[in-house]
Amino acid sequence: MVLKNIVKKFPDARVLIVGDLMLDRFIRGEAKKISPEAPVPVVEVKKETYCLGGAGNVANNITSLGGNVLLAGVAGEDYTAELLYKEMADRKIGESGIFADKGRLTSMKTRIIAGHQQIVRYDKETVGEVSIATLEKIINYIRESLPSCDAVLISDYGKGVITQKLINEIIRLARKHKKIVTVDPKIEHFSRYKFVDCLTPNLNEAKAGMHIINLKDEAAFDKLGYSILKKLKCRSVLITQGESGMTLFESKLKTHIPTVAKEVFDVSGAGDTVIAALTLALASGASLLDAAKIANYAAGIVVGKLGTATVSSAELLGALPRR
Repeated sequence: MVLKNIVKKFPDARVLIVGDLMLDRFIRGEAKKISPEAPVPVVEVKKETYCLGGAGNVANNITSLGGNVLLAGVAGEDYTAELLYKEMADRKIGESGIFADKGRLTSMKTRIIAGHQQIVRYDKETVGEVSIATLEKIINYIRESLPSCDAVLISDYGKGVITQKLINEIIRLARKHKKIVTVDPKIEHFSRYKFVDCLTPNLNEAKAGMHIINLKDEAAFDKLGYSILKKLKCRSVLITQGESGMTLFESKLKTHIPTVAKEVFDVSGAGDTVIAALTLALASGASLLDAAKIANYAAGIVVGKLGTATVSSAELLGALPRR
Protein backbone atom coordinates (compact mmCIF):
# COMPACT_ATOMS: atom_id res chain seq x y z
CA MET A 1 0.00 0.00 0.00
CA VAL A 2 1.26 3.51 -0.81
CA LEU A 3 2.28 5.12 2.50
CA LYS A 4 0.71 8.48 1.63
CA ASN A 5 -2.67 6.80 1.14
CA ILE A 6 -2.49 5.38 4.65
CA VAL A 7 -1.79 8.82 6.16
CA LYS A 8 -4.74 10.25 4.24
CA LYS A 9 -6.96 7.78 6.14
CA PHE A 10 -5.82 9.08 9.57
CA PRO A 11 -8.89 11.37 9.98
CA ASP A 12 -11.11 8.28 9.90
CA ALA A 13 -9.19 6.48 12.68
CA ARG A 14 -9.91 6.70 16.40
CA VAL A 15 -7.42 5.67 19.08
CA LEU A 16 -8.09 5.18 22.78
CA ILE A 17 -5.00 6.10 24.83
CA VAL A 18 -4.69 4.81 28.39
CA GLY A 19 -1.78 5.97 30.49
CA ASP A 20 0.05 8.33 32.79
CA LEU A 21 -0.78 11.98 32.21
CA MET A 22 1.76 14.73 32.86
CA LEU A 23 2.19 18.43 32.39
CA ASP A 24 5.53 19.66 31.08
CA ARG A 25 6.51 23.13 32.28
CA PHE A 26 9.36 25.07 30.68
CA ILE A 27 10.91 28.11 32.35
CA ARG A 28 13.28 29.83 29.93
CA GLY A 29 15.67 32.68 30.49
CA GLU A 30 19.30 33.78 30.62
CA ALA A 31 22.04 33.01 33.11
CA LYS A 32 24.51 35.89 33.34
CA LYS A 33 25.71 35.55 36.91
CA ILE A 34 26.39 33.13 39.74
CA SER A 35 24.35 33.28 42.93
CA PRO A 36 26.16 34.70 45.97
CA GLU A 37 24.26 32.17 48.10
CA ALA A 38 25.59 29.03 46.38
CA PRO A 39 27.75 28.15 43.34
CA VAL A 40 24.74 27.95 41.00
CA PRO A 41 23.66 30.13 38.06
CA VAL A 42 20.92 32.71 38.51
CA VAL A 43 18.37 32.42 35.70
CA GLU A 44 16.57 35.62 34.70
CA VAL A 45 13.21 34.27 33.58
CA LYS A 46 11.94 35.52 30.21
CA LYS A 47 9.24 33.02 29.33
CA GLU A 48 7.15 30.26 30.92
CA THR A 49 5.22 27.70 28.86
CA TYR A 50 3.27 24.49 29.39
CA CYS A 51 2.61 21.48 27.19
CA LEU A 52 1.15 18.01 27.53
CA GLY A 53 3.53 15.24 28.60
CA GLY A 54 3.37 11.48 28.96
CA ALA A 55 0.16 10.01 27.57
CA GLY A 56 -1.01 13.56 26.90
CA ASN A 57 1.87 14.10 24.48
CA VAL A 58 0.95 10.88 22.67
CA ALA A 59 -2.61 12.20 22.34
CA ASN A 60 -1.26 15.52 21.10
CA ASN A 61 0.76 13.68 18.45
CA ILE A 62 -2.28 11.78 17.25
CA THR A 63 -4.44 14.89 16.92
CA SER A 64 -1.57 16.72 15.19
CA LEU A 65 -1.38 13.87 12.68
CA GLY A 66 -5.09 14.27 11.99
CA GLY A 67 -6.40 11.31 13.97
CA ASN A 68 -9.16 11.18 16.57
CA VAL A 69 -8.32 10.41 20.17
CA LEU A 70 -9.94 9.45 23.45
CA LEU A 71 -7.74 9.77 26.53
CA ALA A 72 -8.08 7.85 29.80
CA GLY A 73 -6.02 8.59 32.90
CA VAL A 74 -5.85 10.26 36.29
CA ALA A 75 -5.22 13.78 37.57
CA GLY A 76 -5.23 15.30 41.02
CA GLU A 77 -7.59 17.95 42.33
CA ASP A 78 -5.07 20.78 42.14
CA TYR A 79 -4.04 23.85 40.16
CA THR A 80 -1.79 21.74 37.94
CA ALA A 81 -4.85 19.75 36.85
CA GLU A 82 -6.53 22.99 35.77
CA LEU A 83 -3.49 23.83 33.64
CA LEU A 84 -3.53 20.29 32.22
CA TYR A 85 -7.19 20.54 31.24
CA LYS A 86 -6.56 23.91 29.57
CA GLU A 87 -3.77 22.44 27.45
CA MET A 88 -6.04 19.54 26.51
CA ALA A 89 -8.88 21.89 25.57
CA ASP A 90 -6.54 24.00 23.43
CA ARG A 91 -5.70 20.86 21.46
CA LYS A 92 -9.32 19.69 21.31
CA ILE A 93 -8.63 16.63 23.48
CA GLY A 94 -11.61 15.71 25.65
CA GLU A 95 -11.32 15.20 29.42
CA SER A 96 -14.26 12.82 29.94
CA GLY A 97 -11.84 9.92 30.50
CA ILE A 98 -9.68 11.78 33.04
CA PHE A 99 -10.65 10.97 36.61
CA ALA A 100 -9.81 13.20 39.56
CA ASP A 101 -8.18 11.65 42.60
CA LYS A 102 -7.75 14.06 45.49
CA GLY A 103 -5.19 11.74 47.04
CA ARG A 104 -2.76 12.27 44.15
CA LEU A 105 -0.78 15.15 42.72
CA THR A 106 -1.13 15.88 39.02
CA SER A 107 2.30 15.02 37.59
CA MET A 108 4.27 18.08 36.52
CA LYS A 109 7.87 18.17 35.31
CA THR A 110 9.48 21.61 35.42
CA ARG A 111 12.57 22.31 33.33
CA ILE A 112 14.60 25.48 33.87
CA ILE A 113 16.51 26.39 30.73
CA ALA A 114 19.16 29.10 30.28
CA GLY A 115 19.75 29.77 26.61
CA HIS A 116 19.72 26.24 25.13
CA GLN A 117 21.07 24.58 28.27
CA GLN A 118 18.79 22.84 30.76
CA ILE A 119 19.98 23.85 34.23
CA VAL A 120 17.76 21.63 36.34
CA ARG A 121 14.51 19.65 36.25
CA TYR A 122 12.27 19.11 39.22
CA ASP A 123 9.17 16.90 39.46
CA LYS A 124 6.00 17.16 41.53
CA GLU A 125 3.97 13.97 41.34
CA THR A 126 2.53 10.95 43.09
CA VAL A 127 4.05 7.60 42.14
CA GLY A 128 2.09 4.51 43.14
CA GLU A 129 -0.84 2.45 41.90
CA VAL A 130 -4.13 4.33 41.64
CA SER A 131 -6.87 3.49 44.10
CA ILE A 132 -9.27 0.61 43.40
CA ALA A 133 -12.15 3.07 43.04
CA THR A 134 -10.26 5.15 40.45
CA LEU A 135 -9.13 2.04 38.59
CA GLU A 136 -12.73 0.86 38.28
CA LYS A 137 -13.72 4.22 36.79
CA ILE A 138 -10.97 3.90 34.18
CA ILE A 139 -11.98 0.32 33.35
CA ASN A 140 -15.64 1.31 32.97
CA TYR A 141 -14.63 4.15 30.64
CA ILE A 142 -12.59 1.73 28.52
CA ARG A 143 -15.52 -0.74 28.39
CA GLU A 144 -17.79 2.03 27.11
CA SER A 145 -15.30 3.60 24.69
CA LEU A 146 -13.34 0.76 23.14
CA PRO A 147 -16.09 -0.57 20.83
CA SER A 148 -16.11 2.76 18.94
CA CYS A 149 -12.31 2.88 18.59
CA ASP A 150 -9.97 1.18 16.13
CA ALA A 151 -7.06 0.69 18.52
CA VAL A 152 -6.01 1.10 22.13
CA LEU A 153 -2.59 2.51 22.97
CA ILE A 154 -1.03 1.94 26.41
CA SER A 155 1.34 4.73 27.41
CA ASP A 156 3.14 3.53 30.55
CA TYR A 157 5.38 5.98 32.39
CA GLY A 158 5.33 3.99 35.62
CA LYS A 159 3.33 6.48 37.70
CA GLY A 160 0.60 4.03 38.72
CA VAL A 161 -2.20 4.05 36.15
CA ILE A 162 -1.05 1.00 34.18
CA THR A 163 -1.54 -1.87 36.65
CA GLN A 164 -1.54 -5.57 35.87
CA LYS A 165 -5.32 -5.69 36.39
CA LEU A 166 -5.84 -2.84 33.93
CA ILE A 167 -3.62 -4.43 31.28
CA ASN A 168 -5.43 -7.76 31.63
CA GLU A 169 -8.80 -6.04 31.18
CA ILE A 170 -7.59 -4.04 28.16
CA ILE A 171 -6.31 -7.23 26.48
CA ARG A 172 -9.57 -9.06 27.25
CA LEU A 173 -11.74 -6.28 25.87
CA ALA A 174 -9.52 -5.78 22.81
CA ARG A 175 -9.77 -9.47 21.96
CA LYS A 176 -13.52 -9.40 22.45
CA HIS A 177 -13.97 -6.43 20.13
CA LYS A 178 -11.06 -7.34 17.79
CA LYS A 179 -9.11 -4.14 18.38
CA ILE A 180 -5.39 -3.41 17.94
CA VAL A 181 -3.27 -2.97 21.10
CA THR A 182 0.08 -1.15 21.12
CA VAL A 183 2.33 -0.39 24.10
CA ASP A 184 5.01 2.19 24.88
CA PRO A 185 6.61 0.19 27.71
CA LYS A 186 8.14 0.90 31.10
CA ILE A 187 11.18 -1.23 31.92
CA GLU A 188 9.92 -2.27 35.35
CA HIS A 189 6.64 -3.53 33.87
CA PHE A 190 8.10 -5.34 30.86
CA SER A 191 6.70 -8.77 31.69
CA ARG A 192 3.14 -7.41 31.94
CA TYR A 193 2.60 -6.67 28.24
CA LYS A 194 1.60 -10.10 26.98
CA PHE A 195 -0.46 -10.77 23.83
CA VAL A 196 -0.30 -7.18 22.47
CA ASP A 197 0.00 -6.37 18.76
CA CYS A 198 3.12 -4.23 19.00
CA LEU A 199 5.56 -3.19 21.72
CA THR A 200 7.81 -0.17 20.97
CA PRO A 201 10.80 -0.09 23.34
CA ASN A 202 13.98 1.78 22.55
CA LEU A 203 17.15 -0.31 22.57
CA ASN A 204 18.03 0.45 26.20
CA GLU A 205 14.49 -0.41 27.34
CA ALA A 206 14.55 -3.66 25.38
CA LYS A 207 17.87 -4.70 26.94
CA ALA A 208 16.87 -3.71 30.45
CA GLY A 209 13.46 -5.36 30.12
CA MET A 210 15.16 -8.63 29.25
CA HIS A 211 17.98 -8.14 31.81
CA ILE A 212 20.71 -7.88 29.18
CA ILE A 213 23.67 -5.55 29.72
CA ASN A 214 25.58 -5.70 26.43
CA LEU A 215 24.93 -6.90 22.91
CA LYS A 216 28.10 -8.31 21.33
CA ASP A 217 26.93 -8.42 17.74
CA GLU A 218 23.93 -8.41 15.41
CA ALA A 219 23.17 -12.04 16.25
CA ALA A 220 22.79 -11.04 19.92
CA PHE A 221 20.49 -8.19 18.88
CA ASP A 222 18.36 -10.57 16.82
CA LYS A 223 18.16 -12.95 19.76
CA LEU A 224 16.97 -10.06 21.94
CA GLY A 225 14.12 -9.19 19.58
CA TYR A 226 12.92 -12.76 19.16
CA SER A 227 13.26 -13.42 22.90
CA ILE A 228 10.85 -10.54 23.60
CA LEU A 229 8.37 -11.97 21.09
CA LYS A 230 8.58 -15.39 22.70
CA LYS A 231 8.41 -14.21 26.31
CA LEU A 232 5.50 -11.83 25.82
CA LYS A 233 3.72 -13.81 23.09
CA CYS A 234 3.14 -10.54 21.25
CA ARG A 235 2.54 -10.12 17.54
CA SER A 236 5.51 -7.79 16.97
CA VAL A 237 8.24 -5.73 18.60
CA LEU A 238 9.57 -2.48 17.13
CA ILE A 239 12.92 -1.60 18.70
CA THR A 240 13.94 2.02 18.09
CA GLN A 241 17.68 2.66 17.87
CA GLY A 242 18.12 6.43 17.58
CA GLU A 243 20.41 7.37 14.69
CA SER A 244 20.49 3.72 13.60
CA GLY A 245 16.77 3.72 12.81
CA MET A 246 14.47 0.95 14.04
CA THR A 247 14.00 -2.79 13.65
CA LEU A 248 10.69 -4.63 13.40
CA PHE A 249 10.48 -8.23 14.65
CA GLU A 250 7.47 -10.35 13.60
CA SER A 251 7.38 -14.08 14.30
CA LYS A 252 10.25 -15.34 12.09
CA LEU A 253 10.69 -12.10 10.16
CA LYS A 254 13.07 -9.22 10.96
CA THR A 255 13.14 -5.94 9.03
CA HIS A 256 15.58 -3.11 9.70
CA ILE A 257 14.39 0.41 8.78
CA PRO A 258 17.22 2.98 8.47
CA THR A 259 16.64 6.45 9.89
CA VAL A 260 15.47 9.19 7.51
CA ALA A 261 16.33 12.04 9.92
CA LYS A 262 18.36 14.79 8.20
CA GLU A 263 19.28 16.62 11.40
CA VAL A 264 18.90 15.64 15.06
CA PHE A 265 18.34 18.52 17.50
CA ASP A 266 16.29 16.87 20.23
CA VAL A 267 15.15 13.27 20.75
CA SER A 268 12.85 14.05 23.69
CA GLY A 269 9.34 12.91 22.92
CA ALA A 270 10.40 10.96 19.81
CA GLY A 271 9.11 7.72 21.34
CA ASP A 272 5.67 9.30 21.75
CA THR A 273 5.68 10.29 18.08
CA VAL A 274 6.72 6.79 17.00
CA ILE A 275 3.93 4.98 18.82
CA ALA A 276 1.34 7.61 17.85
CA ALA A 277 2.14 7.34 14.13
CA LEU A 278 2.48 3.56 14.28
CA THR A 279 -0.87 3.08 16.03
CA LEU A 280 -2.70 5.51 13.75
CA ALA A 281 -1.33 3.71 10.71
CA LEU A 282 -2.38 0.30 12.06
CA ALA A 283 -5.81 1.72 12.89
CA SER A 284 -6.01 2.94 9.28
CA GLY A 285 -5.45 -0.55 7.88
CA ALA A 286 -1.67 -0.55 7.36
CA SER A 287 0.48 -3.64 7.69
CA LEU A 288 2.95 -3.72 10.58
CA LEU A 289 5.85 -2.98 8.22
CA ASP A 290 4.13 -0.04 6.50
CA ALA A 291 3.07 1.33 9.90
CA ALA A 292 6.67 1.09 11.13
CA LYS A 293 7.93 2.88 8.01
CA ILE A 294 5.45 5.72 8.59
CA ALA A 295 6.49 5.93 12.26
CA ASN A 296 10.12 6.14 11.14
CA TYR A 297 9.39 9.11 8.86
CA ALA A 298 7.44 10.84 11.66
CA ALA A 299 10.34 10.32 14.07
CA GLY A 300 12.75 11.69 11.47
CA ILE A 301 10.78 14.93 11.40
CA VAL A 302 10.25 15.37 15.14
CA VAL A 303 13.92 14.91 16.13
CA GLY A 304 14.72 17.90 13.93
CA LYS A 305 12.69 20.14 16.25
CA LEU A 306 13.59 21.53 19.65
CA GLY A 307 11.65 20.51 22.76
CA THR A 308 8.65 18.22 23.09
CA ALA A 309 7.32 18.58 19.54
CA THR A 310 4.73 16.99 17.28
CA VAL A 311 4.39 16.26 13.56
CA SER A 312 1.52 17.43 11.40
CA SER A 313 -0.10 15.30 8.73
CA ALA A 314 1.05 17.84 6.12
CA GLU A 315 4.67 17.50 7.27
CA LEU A 316 4.45 13.72 7.21
CA LEU A 317 2.85 13.64 3.74
CA GLY A 318 5.59 15.97 2.51
CA ALA A 319 8.31 13.66 3.81
CA LEU A 320 6.90 10.37 2.53
CA PRO A 321 7.93 8.94 -0.85
CA ARG A 322 5.38 9.07 -3.64
CA ARG A 323 5.36 5.28 -3.89
